[in-house]
Amino acid sequence: MADPEFENSSSTQQAGPFPYAKIGLLLLLLALFGGFLAAYGDSLSIESLARREAELRAFQSEHPYLVVGIALGIYALATGFSVPGAAALTLVYGWYFNVGPGVLIVSFASTAGATIAFLLSRYFLGGWVQKKFGDRLEAFNQRLSEEGAFYLFSLRLIPAVPFFVINLVMGLTRLPVSTYWWVSQLGMLPATFVFVYAGSRVPNLNVLAEKGASAVFSPPQLFQLTLAFGLLGVFPLIVKKLMQRFTLGQAQGA
Repeated sequence: MADPEFENSSSTQQAGPFPYAKIGLLLLLLALFGGFLAAYGDSLSIESLARREAELRAFQSEHPYLVVGIALGIYALATGFSVPGAAALTLVYGWYFNVGPGVLIVSFASTAGATIAFLLSRYFLGGWVQKKFGDRLEAFNQRLSEEGAFYLFSLRLIPAVPFFVINLVMGLTRLPVSTYWWVSQLGMLPATFVFVYAGSRVPNLNVLAEKGASAVFSPPQLFQLTLAFGLLGVFPLIVKKLMQRFTLGQAQGA
């Protein structure tokens, strides 16, 4: 059944003249982020962090709130600008903060980053995204019109489409920012928990730097994890079918 909130949804950004103010602001954002990567990118690698493990623990003990703020900012910027390595960063956060705080930090930071990418697409990159992903945009709009936010929830549960594509293309739909935020946060939560929990099991960063994902996932566990995410992706479709049957049964019994 169609959701009226997304009925006849179409791109909110039409390809056309690009205001100079937007170009200037976008270039400023990119320059700031590029400067940050140039200054601190190497020191944020797993190998570099592993060499400073004792320092990091000591700094966390002395400045816990500052550490949380820095961690939120780094993760949000990395995901907002689609920098590769989010999975590795999530493992590091699991190791550094443990499960509870790690899940909270990654969940809010990843959702903030996804929303940054969503807003960049909507207000700055509309023409480029439309040209690059126009075929997917049409399909996204159709499914949003039919299923509403439930479609985004399904995409978030299983990354059949890369998350950066979801962020960019969804920015050109009429999906409200608030809806995009809470649906994304809820949909990404299961994967966030799995990777943070896995990171919390890493004894030290040297092991993670040397072995990568195999430090926490054996081949059988990776297979089981892939299967679990596949089943998780099917789950919302099953719920939708059951709800449709329940609604139909009620209508027939009335």
